[in-house]
Amino acid sequence: MAKAKRNKTIALTEEQIEHYAERLINVDAPVSVEDVLDKTINRNLFDVIKYLPDEFVDLLILDPPYNLDRDFGSSKFKKIPVDEYSTYLRSWLPQLVRLLKPNATIYICGDYISSLSIYPVASELFRLRNRITWQRDKGRGASKNWKNSMEDIWFFTMGNDYTFNLEAVKEKRSVIAPYREDGDPKDWTDSDEGRFRMSHPSNIWTDITIPYWSMSENTDHPTQKPEKLFAKLILASSNEGEVVFDPFLGSGTASVVAKKLKRHYVGIEIEKLYAATAEYRLEMAENDESIQGYFDGVFWERNTLKYQKKPKKKAIEEDDDEEEDTSGFFNFM
Repeated sequence: MAKAKRNKTIALTEEQIEHYAERLINVDAPVSVEDVLDKTINRNLFDVIKYLPDEFVDLLILDPPYNLDRDFGSSKFKKIPVDEYSTYLRSWLPQLVRLLKPNATIYICGDYISSLSIYPVASELFRLRNRITWQRDKGRGASKNWKNSMEDIWFFTMGNDYTFNLEAVKEKRSVIAPYREDGDPKDWTDSDEGRFRMSHPSNIWTDITIPYWSMSENTDHPTQKPEKLFAKLILASSNEGEVVFDPFLGSGTASVVAKKLKRHYVGIEIEKLYAATAEYRLEMAENDESIQGYFDGVFWERNTLKYQKKPKKKAIEEDDDEEEDTSGFFNFM
């Protein structure tokens, strides 16, 4: 069945899967950093860890299967008791420590159930810095419970020496009640774009949009993370030229965003389809470095797309011309 005109979901054909799969690598012996840098490894993480080099990772982003029933294709994850999920994490997380630089940062994604295991297990290995909670704008309702609309990202570091680029992740927010001092704006700017201030990032994120059909980053992966979400982590906790490692790569978001932000990347994904999709997206990133909600080096709050593209007056005049492309996800930025 042909996709609707505005459906931008990435869905590779069998021919495309085979084409992009040729770019994947299979690690089955000890390798150097150069062997894996800017590559996607199509293997099971647990078979690969022992072959990867020591201390090559600056930023580790972990998005393992949550403690939920999930079907990822040939691999499946079945919900298990909390203590068993903790045992699952302990079976591989300590093995990743060897790969991290002494000043590395670790982010671990989870939901309210898997977080019960992530905190105690990861705290045995790393230093806890914070817990980010971000709002999901998608999800099924429940008849006898509150709708689950939040997820966690646990922020750990190897030690006290670590990267945190505060200025890179400040958010440009509109000023509702502007305060002036001696007639001049205080802590905000009045410009053709409107009245904005640069706000310090908190650990509550309500500006994230889950990829869906009208977004060009959307794929068929069941648990895809938004590029904007990982862009915040990568900008805050790494520098250009450093290495971002995601051993549960999925459809490639961490690697794609790392490439767009001029970092090196290494990803591991067991499913051939999703690994090939990651390579497809990496190719797309060569000609399109845009990240939804991040423009001109700034994270913008939602409903500010017109200010990101052009001066306010012109944006209003051209709204009708762009209706087909901007209706949908742009209204929720």
